[in-house]
Amino acid sequence: MSRVLVTGARGFIGRHTLAPLCAAGLEVHAVSSHEPSRAVLPPGDVVRWHHADLLDPGSAAALIRGVRPTHLLHLAWYTQPGVFWTSLANLDWLQASLSLLRAFGEAGGQRAVLAGTCAEYRWERHTHCVEGRTPVCPATLYGAAKHSLHVLAHAWARQVGVDLAWGRVFHLYGPHEHPDRLVSGVARALLHGEHADCTDGHQVRDFIYVSDLSAAFAALLSSDVTGPLNMASGEPVSVADVVAAVAHATRAPQLVRMGALPARPAEPERLTADVRRLREEVGWTPTVSLREGVQRTVEWWREADAGAGAAVVDAEARAAVSPRAGESPR
Repeated sequence: MSRVLVTGARGFIGRHTLAPLCAAGLEVHAVSSHEPSRAVLPPGDVVRWHHADLLDPGSAAALIRGVRPTHLLHLAWYTQPGVFWTSLANLDWLQASLSLLRAFGEAGGQRAVLAGTCAEYRWERHTHCVEGRTPVCPATLYGAAKHSLHVLAHAWARQVGVDLAWGRVFHLYGPHEHPDRLVSGVARALLHGEHADCTDGHQVRDFIYVSDLSAAFAALLSSDVTGPLNMASGEPVSVADVVAAVAHATRAPQLVRMGALPARPAEPERLTADVRRLREEVGWTPTVSLREGVQRTVEWWREADAGAGAAVVDAEARAAVSPRAGESPR
């Protein structure tokens, strides 16, 4: 049986990968710097948990020696909204990731899938991202650190004989999302009876529900596909339509104020993904529509905020370490 180690397993994306990886018949080992809550564990508690801080020198090597995984799904990174674009923690995670890969290769690892970001691409006013064709020219430290890791990991994998795939994550949303991001931020404001101030919403993005994205990563890990792949739904939608879906799910459209915030001049008007590699080579397609995904997210926040554990939910979401495509424009 193949043995996979999942980093960032308590994070926004990582927690959702555990069930599909178990369903695929893999022996799943999950690592987190925090103790997992029961909500993270898939049915049957079949995941084997490990507590480690990958930023501590020597922790990656010790973890790999203990688990000896054949497969690696590396999702951990620093992703605090509003900060991660420029944080020097990106350099720490670049170094930690290289240490992890080196230990994985030295222990006989066979296949690694790492999470990248659409922020690696050069963003122009209208950008349709195609692997191998769209220029890679990150404009932020976050994107540059991710791209640097990809370049180094690719050379390393070729030299040591490890199969490597690199999944560039686009805009995502869903339960356990950081409360400051688009869907969760608007949903919580409306659920609390507060106004949700937004831009005009003309920006077009490729949004993907988090469980769909996690299933895509699980499918990619189980495949033999290598190289960079766009991890997205392939279904562009305007930010205004996303906000409208949230307003419909919360039954509070009167509280949305489109155009109350200025547009961010550095953001592209359109940022979309070509997903032919993901669909044709990996064989994965999304299963959750925007309306269904938004409804699920709203209901999760409704239940979380209504219960005594709302503060815990916020703490978990804010502490989660998982890759993100970037803050969605509101």
